[in-house]
Amino acid sequence: MNAQADLILHSLQEVAAERASRRADPALAARVGEVKRYQHRRFQHTYADLLASPRYGRSARFFLEDLYGPEDFTRRDEQFARVVPGLTRLFPRELVGTVISLGELHALSEQFDTAMARVVGSAALDDGAYAAAWRTVGRPADRERQIELMLAVGSALDRYTRNPLIRTSLRVMRGPAAVAGLAALQGFLERGFDTFSDMRGAREFLDTVAARERELAARLFAGGSAAGGSAVV
Repeated sequence: MNAQADLILHSLQEVAAERASRRADPALAARVGEVKRYQHRRFQHTYADLLASPRYGRSARFFLEDLYGPEDFTRRDEQFARVVPGLTRLFPRELVGTVISLGELHALSEQFDTAMARVVGSAALDDGAYAAAWRTVGRPADRERQIELMLAVGSALDRYTRNPLIRTSLRVMRGPAAVAGLAALQGFLERGFDTFSDMRGAREFLDTVAARERELAARLFAGGSAAGGSAVV
């Protein structure tokens, strides 16, 4: 195993550890679900303009459902872990670097969801409770790191859409992926590629999301409410 593979697998192991702690505590798992559903609703509200946009709607839905939705992505992550050694040996360095960033983003987001759920406790999760939990959890540098990772992954996907060889390779892999039991991972990769390709340039989309996320973080850390601001990624 090489160092790049170790980094990716470490992130997946951190995600698995978060899931294991929730399985061991059903009340915590329920609260994490509430946190995720709240964030899902906030994304829908704050990015309603992007979701309704002919150009950006599909990409906004990809963020909403495939990256930050309340669904359980265990099966996809398990499939991902199986192909990591081969991926780091066979794929270009830039693509592997993007996968490392995606893994770190995934782990960091899951860690924040658990931390927020522990702070919220059994209280009803409204805008005020969410804002208070955010400030209690703190870690502003890591909140900014989430945004930086999102931008890095999104910018890389935007670059890859201009490489027809990558898209052709993904299509060719459909059959082998299904036979190997990697259909969930294959579907995720294809949706990500197609949604960024549809935008015909992702810079405005990514800049919009980053600006709104940073505005939300600044407002919450300054003592403001989550109401009326940006969604949480």
